[in-house]
Amino acid sequence: MSEHFNDRFLRACRRESVDVTPIWLMRQAGRYLPEYRRLREKHPMLELCTSPELAAEVTLMPLQRFELDAAILFSDLTIPFLAMGVPFTLKENVGPVIARPLRTAEDIHALRVMEPEGDLPFVMESIRLLRRELNVPLIGFAGAPFTLAAYLVEGGASRDYSRVRALMYSQPQLWNTLLSLLAENVVRFLKAQIEAGAQAVQLFDSWVGAVSPVTYRRLLLPVMQRIIGELKPLGAPIIYFGTGTASLLEAMRETGADVIGVDWRVPLDEAWQRLGECAIQGNMDPAAMLASAEVVRAEAQDVLQRAGGRKGHIFNLGHGVLPDTPAENVQVLIDTVHTGIE
Repeated sequence: MSEHFNDRFLRACRRESVDVTPIWLMRQAGRYLPEYRRLREKHPMLELCTSPELAAEVTLMPLQRFELDAAILFSDLTIPFLAMGVPFTLKENVGPVIARPLRTAEDIHALRVMEPEGDLPFVMESIRLLRRELNVPLIGFAGAPFTLAAYLVEGGASRDYSRVRALMYSQPQLWNTLLSLLAENVVRFLKAQIEAGAQAVQLFDSWVGAVSPVTYRRLLLPVMQRIIGELKPLGAPIIYFGTGTASLLEAMRETGADVIGVDWRVPLDEAWQRLGECAIQGNMDPAAMLASAEVVRAEAQDVLQRAGGRKGHIFNLGHGVLPDTPAENVQVLIDTVHTGIE
C-alpha cells in the first residue's frame, strides 16, 4: 500500500471534483474471496464480527487485492442486538435468526439502550486498528430502525415483512416506542464509530422497500430525520441505502442524508433526476458480475454513462457482491470504473 491517502470517495460524498469515479462494493469482503472462505472454515461469522483482529483482517482482504476507494468495516447489522439483550445466531446461507422474536409489549419494553464503548468495544477497537492500516476512508455502518425492527419482529428475513407492518398499523404507540429505542441505539452506535475513526457511515435499510411512500413519510421519515440530524454535526458523510426503494427515493432524500444509495431496479439517470442535488451511490446489478468480463464492462459503462460525469457519483453495485462472483470480474469492474466512459 502506498503512503498517499486516497480521499476521492469522501470528495464524491461531498460532491467535490474527483480525478476518477470512486468505487467500493457492499460485501466487498465476502465469500467470493478464497482467502475469506479459508478463514470462515476456522471461525464462525459471529467470531469474525466480535474479534477486533479478525474483523480488521477481513475488512482489509479486498483492499490487499483490489484498488478500491473505500473500506467498509466487516460486521453485521444485527451486532447491536448483543447490546440490547436479544439472543440471535448467524446461520450460514440464511442470515440472522432471532431466538425469541418480539411478540408482546413486554418484549419491546425489555430492550436495552446501549452504551457502545462498554457493550460493543470490539467494534470501536476494529475501527482503531483499521485506521492505522488504511490509506482509503473507512465506512462504519448500522441497520436503519425499520430494518432492525423487521429482524426483531419477524425473527429473521421474511418474504413480505407482514408481521412488522401489522405492528406498525395496529399498535402505533408500541411501534413508536420500538422505533424510538432503535433510533437512539443507532445514533449512539454510529456516533461511537465516527468518534473511533470511521470517516463516513452507511445506514442500511435493507427491507424498507416493503412500505409505501405515504407510510414511510408518516411513520419512518421523522425518525430518520432525527438520526441524520444528530449525526450531521460530527462531519462524517452519511449514506442512506435501501433495496426495492424505487418508489421511496424522494422520501429518502428528505431524510437529509448526504448520499442516497440506489439499487439496480431504477436507472441511475432517472434516480438522479428524481433526487435532485445530492450525491448518489450505485447501482449496477450484482447478478451481472456473474457473467463474462465483456458484460461486466458493458454494464459498468452503462451506469457511468447514466451518471454523465455529474459530481457526487460513487460507483457501487445495487446490493452486495454475490458469493459466486469471480474475483477477476471485480478487477474488471474496478478497472472499468477508474478508466471512465470510453
